[in-house]
Amino acid sequence: MCSNPDTSYIAFAPLQGYTDAVYRRAHWECVGGVDEYYTPFVRIEKGEVRKKDLRDTDPVANAGVPTVPQVIAVGGDEFARLCDALQGQGWRRIDLNVGCPFPMQVRAGRGSGLLQHPDRMEEIQHEMLRRPEVQFSVKMRLGQESEAEGLAAMPIVNAMPLVHVTLHPRLGRQQYKGMADREAFARFAEVCRHPMVYNGDIEVVENWTGLKLRGVMLGRGLLARPWMLGDKDPREVLRAMHSIVYRHATSALCGDSQMLARLHAFWEYVDLPYKQKKAIMKATTLRRYDEAVAAAL
Repeated sequence: MCSNPDTSYIAFAPLQGYTDAVYRRAHWECVGGVDEYYTPFVRIEKGEVRKKDLRDTDPVANAGVPTVPQVIAVGGDEFARLCDALQGQGWRRIDLNVGCPFPMQVRAGRGSGLLQHPDRMEEIQHEMLRRPEVQFSVKMRLGQESEAEGLAAMPIVNAMPLVHVTLHPRLGRQQYKGMADREAFARFAEVCRHPMVYNGDIEVVENWTGLKLRGVMLGRGLLARPWMLGDKDPREVLRAMHSIVYRHATSALCGDSQMLARLHAFWEYVDLPYKQKKAIMKATTLRRYDEAVAAAL
Protein backbone atom coordinates (compact mmCIF):
# COMPACT_ATOMS: atom_id res chain seq x y z
CA MET A 1 0.00 0.00 0.00
CA CYS A 2 1.32 3.44 -0.92
CA SER A 3 1.18 6.56 1.19
CA ASN A 4 -1.15 9.32 0.03
CA PRO A 5 0.31 12.48 -1.52
CA ASP A 6 -0.04 15.78 0.31
CA THR A 7 -2.90 16.56 -2.09
CA SER A 8 -5.87 14.28 -2.27
CA TYR A 9 -6.68 13.99 -5.99
CA ILE A 10 -5.57 10.83 -7.82
CA ALA A 11 -6.38 10.19 -11.48
CA PHE A 12 -5.84 7.17 -13.73
CA ALA A 13 -4.33 8.25 -17.05
CA PRO A 14 -5.72 6.96 -20.35
CA LEU A 15 -3.76 4.64 -22.60
CA GLN A 16 -5.12 3.65 -26.00
CA GLY A 17 -5.87 -0.05 -26.27
CA TYR A 18 -5.54 -0.71 -22.55
CA THR A 19 -7.73 1.42 -20.28
CA ASP A 20 -11.10 0.89 -21.94
CA ALA A 21 -14.42 0.98 -20.08
CA VAL A 22 -14.15 -2.69 -19.07
CA TYR A 23 -10.67 -2.24 -17.60
CA ARG A 24 -11.66 0.98 -15.82
CA ARG A 25 -14.64 -0.73 -14.21
CA ALA A 26 -12.52 -3.72 -13.20
CA HIS A 27 -10.02 -1.47 -11.45
CA TRP A 28 -12.71 0.63 -9.77
CA GLU A 29 -14.58 -2.40 -8.45
CA CYS A 30 -11.52 -4.41 -7.40
CA VAL A 31 -9.17 -1.69 -6.12
CA GLY A 32 -10.54 1.84 -6.29
CA GLY A 33 -8.61 4.68 -4.73
CA VAL A 34 -8.97 6.74 -7.92
CA ASP A 35 -10.92 10.00 -8.08
CA GLU A 36 -11.25 10.12 -11.88
CA TYR A 37 -10.56 7.64 -14.70
CA TYR A 38 -9.75 9.34 -18.01
CA THR A 39 -10.86 7.68 -21.24
CA PRO A 40 -8.54 7.21 -24.20
CA PHE A 41 -9.08 10.25 -26.41
CA VAL A 42 -12.18 10.59 -28.57
CA ARG A 43 -11.20 11.77 -32.05
CA ILE A 44 -12.35 12.70 -35.51
CA GLU A 45 -11.48 10.08 -38.12
CA LYS A 46 -12.41 10.27 -41.79
CA GLY A 47 -14.49 13.33 -41.07
CA GLU A 48 -16.60 11.74 -38.33
CA VAL A 49 -16.41 11.25 -34.58
CA ARG A 50 -15.20 7.68 -34.16
CA LYS A 51 -18.10 5.43 -33.21
CA LYS A 52 -15.70 3.09 -31.40
CA ASP A 53 -14.68 5.97 -29.11
CA LEU A 54 -18.29 6.91 -28.39
CA ARG A 55 -19.05 3.31 -27.44
CA ASP A 56 -16.28 3.58 -24.84
CA THR A 57 -17.73 6.83 -23.46
CA ASP A 58 -21.32 5.51 -23.44
CA PRO A 59 -22.66 6.54 -20.01
CA VAL A 60 -24.25 3.11 -19.57
CA ALA A 61 -20.84 1.42 -19.97
CA ASN A 62 -19.36 3.83 -17.41
CA ALA A 63 -22.24 3.97 -14.92
CA GLY A 64 -21.00 4.18 -11.35
CA VAL A 65 -17.35 4.67 -12.36
CA PRO A 66 -15.96 8.24 -11.95
CA THR A 67 -15.08 8.80 -15.59
CA VAL A 68 -13.80 11.79 -17.59
CA PRO A 69 -13.95 11.58 -21.38
CA GLN A 70 -10.92 13.00 -23.16
CA VAL A 71 -10.83 14.55 -26.64
CA ILE A 72 -8.01 15.34 -29.07
CA ALA A 73 -8.52 18.07 -31.66
CA VAL A 74 -6.65 20.04 -34.29
CA GLY A 75 -8.58 23.24 -33.63
CA GLY A 76 -11.85 24.85 -32.65
CA ASP A 77 -14.08 23.13 -35.21
CA GLU A 78 -12.99 19.59 -34.30
CA PHE A 79 -13.14 20.44 -30.62
CA ALA A 80 -16.70 21.76 -30.98
CA ARG A 81 -17.87 18.64 -32.82
CA LEU A 82 -16.31 16.36 -30.22
CA CYS A 83 -17.86 18.33 -27.36
CA ASP A 84 -21.25 18.24 -29.09
CA ALA A 85 -21.02 14.44 -29.38
CA LEU A 86 -20.05 14.00 -25.71
CA GLN A 87 -22.57 16.52 -24.43
CA GLY A 88 -25.15 14.65 -26.48
CA GLN A 89 -24.31 11.60 -24.37
CA GLY A 90 -24.89 13.66 -21.25
CA TRP A 91 -21.29 14.50 -20.28
CA ARG A 92 -20.63 17.79 -18.50
CA ARG A 93 -16.94 17.15 -17.80
CA ILE A 94 -14.40 16.95 -20.67
CA ASP A 95 -10.59 16.79 -20.81
CA LEU A 96 -8.53 18.13 -23.75
CA ASN A 97 -5.41 16.20 -24.79
CA VAL A 98 -2.55 18.57 -25.65
CA GLY A 99 0.09 16.01 -24.81
CA CYS A 100 -0.17 12.95 -27.07
CA PRO A 101 3.35 12.49 -28.53
CA PHE A 102 2.59 9.94 -31.24
CA PRO A 103 3.84 11.14 -34.66
CA MET A 104 0.58 10.62 -36.58
CA GLN A 105 -1.31 12.90 -34.18
CA VAL A 106 1.54 15.42 -33.85
CA ARG A 107 1.94 15.76 -37.63
CA ALA A 108 -1.76 16.55 -37.88
CA GLY A 109 -1.34 19.29 -35.27
CA ARG A 110 -3.06 17.43 -32.47
CA GLY A 111 -1.77 16.40 -29.05
CA SER A 112 1.59 18.00 -28.25
CA GLY A 113 1.66 19.24 -31.86
CA LEU A 114 -1.16 21.65 -30.98
CA LEU A 115 1.28 23.56 -28.74
CA GLN A 116 2.97 24.76 -31.94
CA HIS A 117 -0.28 26.42 -33.09
CA PRO A 118 -1.39 29.03 -30.52
CA ASP A 119 -4.03 30.39 -32.92
CA ARG A 120 -5.79 27.00 -32.88
CA MET A 121 -5.51 26.81 -29.11
CA GLU A 122 -7.25 30.19 -28.94
CA GLU A 123 -10.06 28.78 -31.08
CA ILE A 124 -10.48 25.99 -28.54
CA GLN A 125 -10.39 28.48 -25.66
CA HIS A 126 -13.28 30.39 -27.25
CA GLU A 127 -15.25 27.14 -27.69
CA MET A 128 -14.75 26.34 -24.02
CA LEU A 129 -16.07 29.76 -23.03
CA ARG A 130 -19.18 29.11 -25.12
CA ARG A 131 -19.96 26.07 -22.97
CA PRO A 132 -20.24 27.29 -19.36
CA GLU A 133 -22.26 24.17 -18.49
CA VAL A 134 -19.15 21.99 -19.03
CA GLN A 135 -16.17 21.61 -16.68
CA PHE A 136 -12.96 21.39 -18.73
CA SER A 137 -9.41 20.34 -17.97
CA VAL A 138 -6.25 20.08 -20.08
CA LYS A 139 -3.53 17.41 -20.18
CA MET A 140 -0.35 18.76 -21.78
CA ARG A 141 3.38 18.35 -22.31
CA LEU A 142 6.21 20.87 -21.90
CA GLY A 143 6.06 21.42 -25.66
CA GLN A 144 6.63 19.41 -28.82
CA GLU A 145 10.18 20.50 -29.71
CA SER A 146 11.04 22.85 -26.85
CA GLU A 147 9.83 23.98 -23.45
CA ALA A 148 9.42 27.47 -24.91
CA GLU A 149 6.38 26.25 -26.88
CA GLY A 150 4.54 25.18 -23.75
CA LEU A 151 5.44 28.33 -21.83
CA ALA A 152 4.30 30.47 -24.77
CA ALA A 153 0.93 28.66 -24.70
CA MET A 154 0.39 29.26 -20.98
CA PRO A 155 -1.40 32.63 -21.35
CA ILE A 156 -3.99 30.85 -23.54
CA VAL A 157 -4.22 27.93 -21.10
CA ASN A 158 -4.63 30.42 -18.24
CA ALA A 159 -7.52 32.05 -20.11
CA MET A 160 -9.33 28.72 -20.45
CA PRO A 161 -12.04 27.88 -17.87
CA LEU A 162 -10.33 24.85 -16.36
CA VAL A 163 -10.67 22.82 -13.17
CA HIS A 164 -6.99 21.89 -13.48
CA VAL A 165 -4.03 21.37 -15.81
CA THR A 166 -2.27 18.00 -15.90
CA LEU A 167 1.35 18.33 -17.00
CA HIS A 168 3.56 15.48 -18.15
CA PRO A 169 7.01 17.13 -17.96
CA ARG A 170 8.57 15.73 -21.11
CA LEU A 171 8.67 17.13 -24.64
CA GLY A 172 6.46 15.46 -27.23
CA ARG A 173 9.50 14.52 -29.32
CA GLN A 174 10.85 12.55 -26.35
CA GLN A 175 7.69 10.42 -26.24
CA TYR A 176 8.47 8.41 -23.06
CA LYS A 177 12.27 8.49 -23.26
CA GLY A 178 14.52 10.17 -20.74
CA MET A 179 13.51 11.32 -17.30
CA ALA A 180 10.41 13.36 -16.53
CA ASP A 181 11.63 16.87 -15.65
CA ARG A 182 10.21 17.88 -12.26
CA GLU A 183 12.14 21.16 -12.31
CA ALA A 184 10.37 22.07 -15.55
CA PHE A 185 7.06 21.15 -13.91
CA ALA A 186 7.84 23.64 -11.14
CA ARG A 187 8.57 26.35 -13.71
CA PHE A 188 5.18 25.78 -15.35
CA ALA A 189 3.45 25.74 -11.97
CA GLU A 190 4.82 29.21 -11.29
CA VAL A 191 3.05 30.67 -14.34
CA CYS A 192 -0.10 28.52 -14.36
CA ARG A 193 -3.11 30.08 -12.64
CA HIS A 194 -4.99 26.75 -12.49
CA PRO A 195 -4.45 23.92 -10.01
CA MET A 196 -1.79 21.52 -11.31
CA VAL A 197 -1.77 17.73 -11.54
CA TYR A 198 1.55 15.92 -11.97
CA ASN A 199 1.91 13.00 -14.42
CA GLY A 200 5.03 11.09 -15.40
CA ASP A 201 7.21 8.26 -14.05
CA ILE A 202 5.21 7.81 -10.84
CA GLU A 203 5.97 4.37 -9.48
CA VAL A 204 4.79 5.07 -5.95
CA VAL A 205 2.41 7.67 -4.58
CA GLU A 206 4.83 9.74 -2.56
CA ASN A 207 5.02 13.03 -0.72
CA TRP A 208 5.15 15.92 -3.20
CA THR A 209 6.35 18.70 -0.89
CA GLY A 210 7.70 21.61 -2.92
CA LEU A 211 5.44 21.24 -5.96
CA LYS A 212 2.22 23.25 -6.26
CA LEU A 213 -0.20 20.38 -6.79
CA ARG A 214 -3.84 19.47 -6.76
CA GLY A 215 -2.77 15.83 -7.09
CA VAL A 216 -1.23 13.24 -9.38
CA MET A 217 -2.19 11.23 -12.45
CA LEU A 218 -0.87 7.67 -12.65
CA GLY A 219 -0.51 5.84 -15.95
CA ARG A 220 1.94 3.11 -16.86
CA GLY A 221 2.95 2.65 -13.22
CA LEU A 222 -0.62 1.85 -12.23
CA LEU A 223 -1.04 -0.47 -15.23
CA ALA A 224 2.07 -2.31 -14.05
CA ARG A 225 0.88 -2.50 -10.43
CA PRO A 226 -2.89 -2.00 -10.43
CA TRP A 227 -2.98 -2.95 -6.75
CA MET A 228 -0.72 -0.04 -5.68
CA LEU A 229 -3.53 2.18 -4.31
CA GLY A 230 -4.99 -0.51 -2.08
CA ASP A 231 -3.90 -2.96 0.58
CA LYS A 232 -4.96 -6.22 -1.08
CA ASP A 233 -2.62 -8.99 -2.15
CA PRO A 234 -1.40 -8.29 -5.72
CA ARG A 235 -2.45 -11.70 -7.02
CA GLU A 236 -5.89 -11.33 -5.46
CA VAL A 237 -6.29 -8.02 -7.32
CA LEU A 238 -5.08 -9.52 -10.59
CA ARG A 239 -7.41 -12.51 -10.27
CA ALA A 240 -10.43 -10.30 -9.59
CA MET A 241 -9.68 -7.76 -12.33
CA HIS A 242 -8.77 -10.45 -14.86
CA SER A 243 -12.02 -12.27 -14.18
CA ILE A 244 -14.02 -9.18 -15.22
CA VAL A 245 -11.93 -8.51 -18.34
CA TYR A 246 -11.92 -12.22 -19.26
CA ARG A 247 -15.67 -12.53 -18.91
CA HIS A 248 -16.20 -9.56 -21.22
CA ALA A 249 -13.63 -10.70 -23.81
CA THR A 250 -15.00 -14.22 -24.06
CA SER A 251 -18.61 -13.07 -24.29
CA ALA A 252 -18.30 -9.99 -26.50
CA LEU A 253 -15.53 -11.05 -28.91
CA CYS A 254 -15.38 -13.86 -31.46
CA GLY A 255 -12.60 -16.39 -31.86
CA ASP A 256 -9.37 -16.98 -29.99
CA SER A 257 -7.49 -14.34 -31.97
CA GLN A 258 -9.76 -11.44 -30.99
CA MET A 259 -10.14 -12.65 -27.42
CA LEU A 260 -6.40 -13.08 -26.94
CA ALA A 261 -5.61 -9.67 -28.40
CA ARG A 262 -7.75 -8.07 -25.70
CA LEU A 263 -6.55 -10.38 -22.93
CA HIS A 264 -2.87 -9.97 -23.77
CA ALA A 265 -3.33 -6.20 -23.45
CA PHE A 266 -4.40 -6.72 -19.82
CA TRP A 267 -1.01 -8.24 -19.02
CA GLU A 268 1.33 -6.21 -21.22
CA TYR A 269 2.34 -3.73 -18.52
CA VAL A 270 1.73 -5.93 -15.46
CA ASP A 271 4.73 -6.49 -13.22
CA LEU A 272 5.05 -10.31 -13.25
CA PRO A 273 8.04 -12.69 -13.18
CA TYR A 274 9.51 -12.95 -16.68
CA LYS A 275 8.74 -16.63 -17.32
CA GLN A 276 5.13 -16.35 -16.17
CA LYS A 277 4.49 -13.27 -18.26
CA LYS A 278 6.18 -14.76 -21.31
CA ALA A 279 3.98 -17.87 -21.12
CA ILE A 280 0.85 -15.72 -20.98
CA MET A 281 1.89 -13.41 -23.81
CA LYS A 282 3.06 -16.25 -26.09
CA ALA A 283 -0.19 -18.24 -25.76
CA THR A 284 -1.84 -18.61 -29.18
CA THR A 285 -4.95 -20.49 -28.08
CA LEU A 286 -7.39 -19.72 -25.30
CA ARG A 287 -6.68 -23.12 -23.71
CA ARG A 288 -2.94 -22.42 -23.45
CA TYR A 289 -3.66 -18.91 -22.24
CA ASP A 290 -5.92 -20.25 -19.47
CA GLU A 291 -3.19 -22.67 -18.39
CA ALA A 292 -0.53 -19.92 -18.31
CA VAL A 293 -2.76 -17.58 -16.29
CA ALA A 294 -3.66 -20.33 -13.82
CA ALA A 295 0.05 -21.04 -13.31
CA ALA A 296 0.79 -17.34 -12.72
CA LEU A 297 -2.06 -16.72 -10.31
